[in-house]
Amino acid sequence: MTKSSFEDLKGLIHTLRSPGGCPWDREQTHTSLKPMLLEEAYEVIEAIDEGDDQELIGELGDLLIQVIFHSEIASETGRFSIEDVIDRVHKKMVRRHPHVFGDEKAEDSAEVLKNWEAIKAAEKRAAGVEKRSSMLDSVSKAMPSLMEAFQLTTRAARVHFDWPSPEECLEKLSEEFQELKTEIAATEPNEQAIAEEVGDLLFVAVNIARLLKVDPESALKQANRKFRRRFAHIEESLAAKGKSPEESTLNEMESYWQEAKKLEKQATQ
Repeated sequence: MTKSSFEDLKGLIHTLRSPGGCPWDREQTHTSLKPMLLEEAYEVIEAIDEGDDQELIGELGDLLIQVIFHSEIASETGRFSIEDVIDRVHKKMVRRHPHVFGDEKAEDSAEVLKNWEAIKAAEKRAAGVEKRSSMLDSVSKAMPSLMEAFQLTTRAARVHFDWPSPEECLEKLSEEFQELKTEIAATEPNEQAIAEEVGDLLFVAVNIARLLKVDPESALKQANRKFRRRFAHIEESLAAKGKSPEESTLNEMESYWQEAKKLEKQATQ
């Protein structure tokens, strides 16, 4: 069987949106599709984390559908097409890689990223952007806070505004931890101040991950999955005794938690 092409997929979405197509697809707008776009992106990440190539093929396809869908909606009113999207990103990638497609040199990835920011700034000047903008403006405020913190500090690090080492960042984490303890121990604890210190603590933790070349989103996701597994073991162990978590003590649940940890360790040996 001949594999479907990009043109086939474009035609499919066009048919779904056309009169006589699918009522649900015809009703969709950029706004109504936003939750699905985010969901598909996260499902791609999950497939990558699981190391499942077949699942990744499917999820990348679902994400690609979203790109084509948004482009089709725009093309219906003559705003832009999928060809415009492809042309724009192709030209941008060529322009921002002069060390590959031009005569410039870049010795390492750090220099590539520094040049990338300089090229972006030059593009804004060429476009007549008068207002002075921050290099952090390209980080979306709509993304989840953990990812936003990672991207903000990644951008800042490109111009060497960063901790010199993970060890020094760990010292900052200890400092933030002590400040949080101080706020909690205050005679009259201030909820806003406590929330601010918790935020500072999380922000530094994200930077420790970045400096150690660990993706904090993936690391936290793995921790979440580990918690799910271990808590499920608690529930299953209690159920075998005819009990639920609500009917057990903290000590009893903790013993099963430690048992789950032990079983996990044995399974990896």
